[in-house]
Amino acid sequence: MKKYIITAVFSLFSIISISAQSKSDVQVSKLYQNYITIKAALASDDADKTSKAASEFIKIASAIDYKVVSEGNLNVLRKDATAISDARSIAVQRETFSNLSDNMIALAKEFKLSDKSVFVQYCPMADASWLSNEKQIVNPYYGSSMLTCGSVKSEIK
Repeated sequence: MKKYIITAVFSLFSIISISAQSKSDVQVSKLYQNYITIKAALASDDADKTSKAASEFIKIASAIDYKVVSEGNLNVLRKDATAISDARSIAVQRETFSNLSDNMIALAKEFKLSDKSVFVQYCPMADASWLSNEKQIVNPYYGSSMLTCGSVKSEIK
């Protein structure tokens, strides 16, 4: 009987742990999907769309529990997104996107951002990396002027 109770309690803790883990994955996954929206807006040379996507990123980051992602990490992400949101120049948005990308890459190494592979891509002209959900290069740092400049540096599964 004791063995059954211990097993039942252990199973309950496992379910709670899995539930908490999947909730954290969902929260961080939403953040990643919005990051991809920012990247796409930059690649399409659209400063207004980029600003709106960065504002949404801030809202999503603000809703994430500090138990999932540390307060310090969330503050850095929100700071970068706020700078992108407030900037009206695509050039300034792209400069800050480099910082946001570095921080998102660190997050990608810690959390499962997607059910599919996440690709770390690099533009030698901008000397900056970004995340993508596909292997195809769509460069957010130069947009239409150099849309396919870059390479896949690594794959996070």
